[in-house]
Amino acid sequence: MNPVEALERIAFLLERQGAVTYRVQAFRTAAEVIGELSAEELRSRAANGSLARLKGLGPKTTRVVDEALSGEVPAYLTRLEEEAGGPLVEGERGARLRRALRGDCHLHSDWSDGGSPVEAMARAARDLGHDWCVLTDHSPRLTVAHGLSPDRLRAQLALVAEVNERLAPFRLLTGIECDILDDGELDQEPELLERLDVVVASVHSKLRMDARPMTRRLLAAVSNPLVDVLGHCTGRQITGKLRPESQFDAEQVFAACAAHRTAVEINCRPDRFDPPRRLLRQALAAGTLFSIDSDAHAPGQLDWQIYGCARAEECDVPAERIITTWTARQLTTWTETGRTPRGRSGPGGSP
Repeated sequence: MNPVEALERIAFLLERQGAVTYRVQAFRTAAEVIGELSAEELRSRAANGSLARLKGLGPKTTRVVDEALSGEVPAYLTRLEEEAGGPLVEGERGARLRRALRGDCHLHSDWSDGGSPVEAMARAARDLGHDWCVLTDHSPRLTVAHGLSPDRLRAQLALVAEVNERLAPFRLLTGIECDILDDGELDQEPELLERLDVVVASVHSKLRMDARPMTRRLLAAVSNPLVDVLGHCTGRQITGKLRPESQFDAEQVFAACAAHRTAVEINCRPDRFDPPRRLLRQALAAGTLFSIDSDAHAPGQLDWQIYGCARAEECDVPAERIITTWTARQLTTWTETGRTPRGRSGPGGSP
């Protein structure tokens, strides 16, 4: 087995399992170091025992490389495949919708609070079978997540163009997860938001605001023609550091989403699973579109979309109401013009 492939697969499975970043980074760093060596130097260092002296390799990663070079599947990888390589949900739950997905509208890179480079995230999405994905790093106000200033976002747009040249026909679409400010305004220059393929708008501050002002806040955001997707609408955290749902008038907010063609995100992160099923069913009844998104901060977390697919199937969300089942052209036509693709149900489209 190729040592780089073994190290990257271990990192992917650790991310899929939700492991802490430092554990994952050790394997991704080792893969980068090993990948820069010629095959001859790699085997020479393995033979003379100098691999472990390379900066970026430790005892565990060196053992993985040695075992891979000897033709074995590294023992650590074998154990991880048994622990974390199987299905994330039982039986066929979510499988039908997962097969229908063509992309992912919400993921982060190391430009904000993700752990991997932009191209690594795009390659992982491609390798999972997607035709496209949207890069949605955070906006400036979220300083704890190293949100992108206007200048940094412009620089990222240039990088996305370069990545697309290398990965075509796969498409990395431009985007942002834009903070919804206290008054419902968006945390980025409107002219810059207009240049993006997809804008996901989310609340990250004052999550315990009273229901009335929170409702006004969300209504202002989802009614904004620059917003395409309402991200993790309740802001809840159901594992780790628990956080209750934000309170708002869901009937009003989802009606506005339907009227203004703003999709409601089905956030797949196991610590969120947002919205809860009762609100997911309410949004469905209101006639909204949906976006099943991983909200991945590492390549292995892109695989979490199956969780959202299972929840959507449980709530009888039809595939034609899910924008992540559309082609990149259908998606960008919708975000640019507000027209739902022919044959897709939703506001402004066919029944």
